[in-house]
Amino acid sequence: MTRPSTSLGLVIALIAAATFGLSGALAKPLLESGWSPAAAVTLRVLIGGIVLAPVAVIALHGRWATLWRARWRVLAMAVIGVAGTQLAYFAAIERIPVGTAVLIEYMAPLLLVVWAWARSRRMPKRVVLVGSIVALAGLILVVNPTGSVRLDVLGLTLALTAMVGCAIYYLVAAQPSEGLPAVALAGFGLLLGGVLLGAVGLSGLVPFTTSTADVAMFGGTVPWWLPLIIIGVVATAIAYSTSIAASEMLGSRLASFVGLLEVVAATFYAWLLLGEQLTGPQLVGGLLILIGIGFVRSEKTDAALEPASVPLLESNRP
Repeated sequence: MTRPSTSLGLVIALIAAATFGLSGALAKPLLESGWSPAAAVTLRVLIGGIVLAPVAVIALHGRWATLWRARWRVLAMAVIGVAGTQLAYFAAIERIPVGTAVLIEYMAPLLLVVWAWARSRRMPKRVVLVGSIVALAGLILVVNPTGSVRLDVLGLTLALTAMVGCAIYYLVAAQPSEGLPAVALAGFGLLLGGVLLGAVGLSGLVPFTTSTADVAMFGGTVPWWLPLIIIGVVATAIAYSTSIAASEMLGSRLASFVGLLEVVAATFYAWLLLGEQLTGPQLVGGLLILIGIGFVRSEKTDAALEPASVPLLESNRP
């Protein structure tokens, strides 16, 4: 399979990171007004899926057999990439600091490097190892996890589960499309994932509360549904569809490294929209992440050897 332009893929991946990163700054006022994380993310995912559904149907052009052949890929996206990863993350942040949970989850690119190493039995090139170390150092500076909270084994286990789920998300997203448009994978994956999240929330396994109170935003108050709609359309529908498209172009490893910029974007939006302080170390961390991505991008590798170009889910084949 010949990949499209890497430059185009990088541009799309940057759009995905910028839109994904918007969710935190917009969701925080909802959480402060009484929404539980599980309820907010469930509505976010369902809105994103509903928005993408008609676009996905149009993109399929009646080729429903293509969707059926990709059913295991769609199921993996919904169960692991959408529902499982987010549930594990939300369960983790109830037991350990948010910064620590984010840091662990976004070590997924390093897990993909190790997975490719084990799969091919070839040590990654030095430029990839250097890029991984530099990007990880930048991530630590941006997130600034605190070590003042006692170690919680279950919380760390849940965060590690979210990391594995994040890595699997990129592997699934980067699989050869076999005719399935990225918007269709995103749309149907979000719809199914939203239903699963809702079922878990309504079962009482995780706190599931909502509120109709106005939320503080943009220097005033706005209806509760406004930030939720923006999150659902921009930070979910657009974010997931562009992320999947970029992963198909770039492969799982490079796409996951570019995805680290989501943390940088989230920090920037928190400063811009919520007035949270943007520190010097965070700026340096963002620069280090960019440098790390540059190292990984500079690796000269035949696309055929990229792990994402080899079908992960054999059931996808006709």
